[in-house]
Amino acid sequence: MSNPKHILVIRFSAMGDVAMTVPVLRALTEQYPELKITIVTRAFFKPFFKDLNNVEVYAADLKGKHKNIIGLYKLSKELKSLNFDSVADLHNVLRSKILKFFFTEKTVVQINKGRAEKKALITGKIFEQLKTTHQRYADVFKKLGYPIKLSNPSFPKKADLTSKLKAFISNSENKTIGIAPFAAHKSKMYPLTQMKDVIKQLSKEYNIILFGGGKEEVKILNQFETDYEHVHSVAGKLNLGEELALISNLDVMISMDSGNGHLAAMLGIKVITIWGVTHPYAGFVPFNQPQDYTLVADRKQYPLIPTSVYGNKFPEGYENAAGSISVERILSKIDSLVSDKEEI
Repeated sequence: MSNPKHILVIRFSAMGDVAMTVPVLRALTEQYPELKITIVTRAFFKPFFKDLNNVEVYAADLKGKHKNIIGLYKLSKELKSLNFDSVADLHNVLRSKILKFFFTEKTVVQINKGRAEKKALITGKIFEQLKTTHQRYADVFKKLGYPIKLSNPSFPKKADLTSKLKAFISNSENKTIGIAPFAAHKSKMYPLTQMKDVIKQLSKEYNIILFGGGKEEVKILNQFETDYEHVHSVAGKLNLGEELALISNLDVMISMDSGNGHLAAMLGIKVITIWGVTHPYAGFVPFNQPQDYTLVADRKQYPLIPTSVYGNKFPEGYENAAGSISVERILSKIDSLVSDKEEI
């Protein structure tokens, strides 16, 4: 088969996983400028791809007209009209497998998620670095005839901030730190009592911008904003495009093992990740971040870590594993990265 010129890429969700496709697609389209990409994903994620050359987003309405098998059949008919040559399935779930069934006349390459090795990792049979998700994405394109180099990546320029966005930065003379203290599972979160201390200490020297969503999260972040000077929460106040513009102007992002870390990384921002019952070895470290930017729970105290790939399973007593990372360690890492003028 000759190399395809138009590849349909499937990656419906979740936010962090979709964000991880961005630096891979950027490398792909820079190294193969003749290639056209159509990515099928949720409409919400469209801002992720706005500055990528030759990349178009096709919005899948998985809760509406593209729901269930009949809806996916309709989606397949719509996609076929785009005249793509082959399919890169970066999701490999039931929905994308059903779509594969409708694309029998096309070459379809699905991601190898490495489920067996990940199971070995969380059951303690092995404890070693597995292939990163970014590399697993790249492997799909290699099979389609487009090997990609992910080293020496490029990133978009910082976004120009509107007056609305500038209002979230109290003192333009100070460095700006983003903090995203929440995650899908509490077992992946740094305890809020300790995070409050981190925010308190950092706010004395830096601008702090807090990221999150959901009613309870908004309430907590707004309280932090009230309690400390130079702290601003964007939760519930900005759309995704505005949040991305603000993130692109950060000096450092502090994130759990969660989507916000991947958003910052795809924009070339330094990301400190805090890990509870999950572990960087599973392959979900934000793109292009050195190993020493990952702060991992104490495995002497919590020897079964990683207890799961996604943080949804853990034994009793592991709920606050991330709390074994000291406040001082986080503050020290922030100070070292902010004072380091080298690009990642």
